[in-house]
Amino acid sequence: MSEQRRTRVALLAAVCWLALIAAAELATGRAPTLVLSSLYGMAPLIACVAVPTVGTGLVALAAVALSSLSGIWTGTIGTSQHAVRLFNVALIGVVAVVIATVRVRREQRFARVARIAEIAQRTILPIVPSRIGPVRVAAKYVAAGQDALVGGDLFDFFHSRDRTYFIVGDVRGKGVGAVEQAARVIRAFRQAAGASGGLASVASEMSRYLAPFLGDEEFATAVLVEVTHDELTIVSCGHPPPLLITPALGGVLLEAPPGLPLGLSDRYEESALTWEPGSRLLLYTDGLSEARDQDGDFLPITPLAHSLAADDVERAVEQLLHTVHEYTRGQHATDDLAVVLLENTGVQSDEPDVRARFLSND
Repeated sequence: MSEQRRTRVALLAAVCWLALIAAAELATGRAPTLVLSSLYGMAPLIACVAVPTVGTGLVALAAVALSSLSGIWTGTIGTSQHAVRLFNVALIGVVAVVIATVRVRREQRFARVARIAEIAQRTILPIVPSRIGPVRVAAKYVAAGQDALVGGDLFDFFHSRDRTYFIVGDVRGKGVGAVEQAARVIRAFRQAAGASGGLASVASEMSRYLAPFLGDEEFATAVLVEVTHDELTIVSCGHPPPLLITPALGGVLLEAPPGLPLGLSDRYEESALTWEPGSRLLLYTDGLSEARDQDGDFLPITPLAHSLAADDVERAVEQLLHTVHEYTRGQHATDDLAVVLLENTGVQSDEPDVRARFLSND
C-alpha cells in the first residue's frame, strides 16, 4: 500500500469513528445512561498511525469540538465529569500529535538514508558501453519501491584483448551495508578478472577475497559469464540461471553446475556451450525471478524470450522492465532489479580495450 493510500485510509477511519460516536450519541437521546464523549479521543490515535502532523492535529481539534458539543447535547456541560472527559480527549489529541510528529521525522530520516544508499549503489555501478568485444550490451538497474530498502544488486564487466567477462550479482541484505558489500564484490571481480586463469578461477579468487569481509549470515550470489563470438562459459555462484534466447530454441534457462554463493566456498565449476550470432543472453537478479503478481504468482522467465528477441537490446530491456511493472501492478517491489542483456554480433570488436578500473584495497 502506498504512503498516500495509507494516509487516506487512516484519515477516513478517524473521520468514520468520529461520525460513528456522534451518531451513537444522537441515537441514545439527550439524557443517556451512558456518556460516550470520551470515545472521541480514539480518532486522533487512529489518525496518528499514518496521517501527517497537521492532519492529526485537525482530527484532534474535531474530537475536542465534538466532545464539547456532546456536553451541550447531553446537558452535562459545566459539570466536573464533562470537564474530565473533555480534558482526556484533549490530552489524547496532544499525545497523538506528538506521535505523528515523531513518526514523520523518522520516516523522513529513513527516506534520506534510503536515498543515500540508492545514490551510492548507482555510483558503484559502471557505465556499460553499448558494444564490448563480440557483444552488444544493455544494462539497467531499477531501485525497489519507496517502502523498501535499497539492496546490493550489482553488475560489471571486464574486457581485454583475450577475454570478455560479465558479472551480475546480489549481496544478501539491505541498505548502506549491502551497497558497501556490493562495491567490495565489484572490486574482487575486477582484481580476479585482471589476473585470470579462467572463469572458475575468477569465482574462486573472489570468494576467498570476500570471505573475511562477510558476516556469519552474509553472502553474495552471482553469475559470471565469459563471451566470445561463438562460445559462452558460465559459472553459477548460487544465482538465478541466465536466459539464453536463440532463433532455433527460443528461451532456455542455462543451468550451470551449482555452486555456493561467494564467500561460502572456493571451488566452482564452469560450463561452456556454443551460441550463434544473433543469440541473446539475459543476466538478472532475483528482483526479476521473484517478481509477483497480485495473486502471489512468480513472473515466468522463459516466456520473456519473445519480447527480449525483438528490437535492439536497449529497447528490449526497456520492454522487459515495462513487462515487470505491468505484471506486478498494484504491488510494491520489495527487491531491486539489475539486468544485463547481451547479443552475439558474431565478430570481435575493433574498438580499444575497455579495462576495469581498480578500486583501492580495503
